[in-house]
Amino acid sequence: MTRSILRDLPGVCFDFINAIDSTTQPLTRYAYACDLKLFFSYLTTEHPRFSGKAPFELDAADLSKVTSRDIYMYLDYLGLYVKDDVEYSNENLGKMRKLSSLRSFYKFLYKNGYIDADPAALVDMPKRRQKPIIRLEIDEVARMLDLVESGDKLSERQKKYNDHTKARDLAILTLFLGTGIRVSELVGINIDDIDFSLNAFLVTRKGGNQAILYFPDEVADVLKDYLKLRREMTALPGNEDALFLSLQNKRISVRAVQLMVKKYATLAAPLKKHLSPHKLRSTFGTNLYHETGDIYLVADVLGHSDVNTTRKHYAAMSDDRRRMAAQKVHLREDAPEDSRDE
Repeated sequence: MTRSILRDLPGVCFDFINAIDSTTQPLTRYAYACDLKLFFSYLTTEHPRFSGKAPFELDAADLSKVTSRDIYMYLDYLGLYVKDDVEYSNENLGKMRKLSSLRSFYKFLYKNGYIDADPAALVDMPKRRQKPIIRLEIDEVARMLDLVESGDKLSERQKKYNDHTKARDLAILTLFLGTGIRVSELVGINIDDIDFSLNAFLVTRKGGNQAILYFPDEVADVLKDYLKLRREMTALPGNEDALFLSLQNKRISVRAVQLMVKKYATLAAPLKKHLSPHKLRSTFGTNLYHETGDIYLVADVLGHSDVNTTRKHYAAMSDDRRRMAAQKVHLREDAPEDSRDE
């Protein structure tokens, strides 16, 4: 898919995608290609300076003519535009991702001498509206795991599937809640990646780096139960090593895991909308931060390359600890108990 997109883009785009091949996943490179396609489509259809050319006809000289003002105008265009009679819009989060792609692309061009200046570096990132962290409470976690085991609240059709997937689904949910693993990492786990003597498994993280994640005995027990059944399954050719299989006996997909999590989490916490594997990851991160108060440990376990990413999401929870600390300081030791509480 990525190659078919690159055929319609400037030749240097292929050089860029090729340069990041060893440090990114295929879906990441595909997303970069899509973002670049949209940008060059904008330049050649909406910008007078580049009109009259197809995107693949643009060369390094053309790219060097792009200014930071052009990119600001592109971000404004992304707010609402029409393509093939379909109306599209982007909030700041979508604009941030597309600008991030451009920044990486122009950084590559500048670093490798294709252009003499980097206009994208001068463009400020749109501000992202902070959203509250959605996570499951302890009773909601217990309720969700109980639902998987019992099948209660499931429809008759869902119960039929639950009979075949109960052990697998329980293992997946327990891994999310017990390790904070990403869904992309989870679906990539192989059977041989697990070592019960260490209670650990190997995962491939963002950028292709590998890391060892450790899990508690509670997770180990659930995984062992699932593995007894998994070893009796016959996977389709090419999927023999996969830890988690779909009902079609292929490596389970990210989308299938997302739908499964949503099904159980919605039943366990009906008032919390848009529950996803990432929200289970947030639940783990929250619990770990509450237990340790160590933001650097949370960042390391979650695989964040920048601790500021972790702090932005979890440090707000230290408000509870600050409130507690405020009640521990008394100005007069002989102050009456009632006055201390006022």
